Amino acid sequence: MNPSLRPAPGPAVRDLAARIRRLSPSCGPVRLVGVDGHAGSGKTTFTAQLAAALGGAPVLRLDDIASHDELFEWTGRLLDQVVGPLSDGRTAHYAPYDWRARRFGAPRPLPPAPVVLVEGVGAGRRALRPHLALLLWMELPCEEAWARGRSRDGEEQREFWNGWVPAERRHFADDPSRPFADLLVRQREKGYEVLPGPAGSVGPDQPLTEGDGPPAVC
Repeated sequence: MNPSLRPAPGPAVRDLAARIRRLSPSCGPVRLVGVDGHAGSGKTTFTAQLAAALGGAPVLRLDDIASHDELFEWTGRLLDQVVGPLSDGRTAHYAPYDWRARRFGAPRPLPPAPVVLVEGVGAGRRALRPHLALLLWMELPCEEAWARGRSRDGEEQREFWNGWVPAERRHFADDPSRPFADLLVRQREKGYEVLPGPAGSVGPDQPLTEGDGPPAVC
């Protein structure tokens, strides 16, 4: 979507951005924020709004770190190319993966900004959590998320999705993210709702809306 056509961040996203700014740095000088959830759960759209509310915070998309051969076995690459340099206050450089050409491209810089958003399935994995200032989980049941993803990608990606779904199931069975989420994010008809997560706590300075309980998860 053309960035100029994206809806402006709503109150819940703006409140969340304000809370993130108050967090202590977690990765060198950086507040590293993970946005995890099932494929098709709306992570990319939400993260774009959150980045805008944060004044254009850099976004690392884990689709650029993963590859056909390593759908989830990319921890070492992420730590070496991104987390290590940011921890030292240096600009990271990572080689984004081209899913059509099936190869990694030229290195792309990622500066040690005050906030960096890490978006993608596995953003809350155990190897990354110690470096996160906050972990967000997109609260949408897996089957519904996958149906949305399949519809979005069309018949061209049917074979890919047939392989992705069992791989994602295995990943979250071995390394779940949702139990460690500080906050849950639900997309509503208009805007988003931010709820306390399984690992989070809500204080008086954290304006959150109340929900009707978590949906079923895989």
